[in-house]
Amino acid sequence: MTIMSPNVEFSRLASNERVAATAAALEANGFRTIVAGSGDEARQVVLDLLPPGAEVFNATSRTLESIGLASEIEQSGRFNAVRPRLFQLDRATQAREMRILGAAPDFVIGSVHAVTEQGQVMVASFSGSQLASYVYGAGSVIWVVGTQKLVRDIDEGLRRITEYSYPLEDARAFEAYGMRSGVNKLLVVHREFQPGRVTVVLVKENLGY
Repeated sequence: MTIMSPNVEFSRLASNERVAATAAALEANGFRTIVAGSGDEARQVVLDLLPPGAEVFNATSRTLESIGLASEIEQSGRFNAVRPRLFQLDRATQAREMRILGAAPDFVIGSVHAVTEQGQVMVASFSGSQLASYVYGAGSVIWVVGTQKLVRDIDEGLRRITEYSYPLEDARAFEAYGMRSGVNKLLVVHREFQPGRVTVVLVKENLGY
């Protein structure tokens, strides 16, 4: 098996000026945007946005894992966590229930693979299991994004996904599951029309891929 080496050009953090300009573009496109200085700060920002007892689906994300958000949501008892409920269901006999749980939670939290300087957000997925909630199903969406993911435009975002995010996820999937990954489904969000529905937390730290 041959796995591509990631293009490290896409692992470099953006400058403060680029972060500020991208945050302004995101805001203009209807995304509430918060800039955090570290993963720890971002974790607290997200926790402050979640009401006690809220139904929360944390999508699979190296970013959420690395800052302790995934474990906090799933194990603290503070929230009605969707992911543990999904693991209790049988995919062979309860697939419909699993789709409904994952598609329309009150809150979904995850990350993205690229954010353009024009304020567009790009998410690639092997299965697409998180995309329905991002697009419309979830009541509120929170994306935690390391600022190494900022790109010039959609074309560069596609390059970042195929040359950096995909090789890293492909290697992870093969190690974890013995199977290859793939950029099978791609979501580009240009604007959010529901005020306050989507929050982007830009983090000045290299998080996820």
